[in-house]
Amino acid sequence: MSYGFKIIVEGDYACFTRPELKVERVSYDVPSPGALEGMLKSVYWKPAIRYIIDRIVVFHPIDFVNVRRNEVKDKILYSAVRGQMNKKGGDPCIYASESRSQRAAMILKNVKYGVEFHFELTGLRSGEEDSENKHFNIIKRRLEKGQFFRCPCLGCSEFPVKRIDLVEEINEDLISDSIKEMGDVDLGFMSYRVEFSDRGRPINDDWENPRFSDKASTVYYRPHMVKGVIDVKKYREELRC
Repeated sequence: MSYGFKIIVEGDYACFTRPELKVERVSYDVPSPGALEGMLKSVYWKPAIRYIIDRIVVFHPIDFVNVRRNEVKDKILYSAVRGQMNKKGGDPCIYASESRSQRAAMILKNVKYGVEFHFELTGLRSGEEDSENKHFNIIKRRLEKGQFFRCPCLGCSEFPVKRIDLVEEINEDLISDSIKEMGDVDLGFMSYRVEFSDRGRPINDDWENPRFSDKASTVYYRPHMVKGVIDVKKYREELRC
């Protein structure tokens, strides 16, 4: 039995931020596998499974637009949240008027992608009832019903997915002519995903009160888009840190 899926994803805007251009955000031309994994985790995620992107199909022309956005430059401190929960004081809030920062961004608009992916068992926090078939049926049901536990997004949380459709096959005849005419495009080095040093396992080995590591490194790959199709499976054979 195959445990893979094929979906069509659409959105009004998307931003798959290049890590080398982080202050003024600039999107990659196409989605990174890590961003699509994050989108799928918004639909369904458990420590026992890991999503793997196999293929990306770009349907619409790559169209950029420049915007200016208000962002906050601070993060809520974990210590402040913990102190508030333990009634020991602390202010787990960010005040936008004090932390606001206006930044420019070059983002994608009117995007539509076909995504082929599968999942693997990680062996983390899995019980006797855990099986590939169980997770497959849950993911399938949630995709069919449009269910999610947090809004799936295209790179950044302010760019939500407009729709996700589970399909039997991805119709590549619907790829725009302008994308097909680009032929074989070397996309250069792109972020594949961010790898955390703890690999999803609590560093204190306590799943009831877990502590995870913040140490991480970005893994890169160098894909080609051939007439709108990126064979991620082919190019991840040469991942680089």
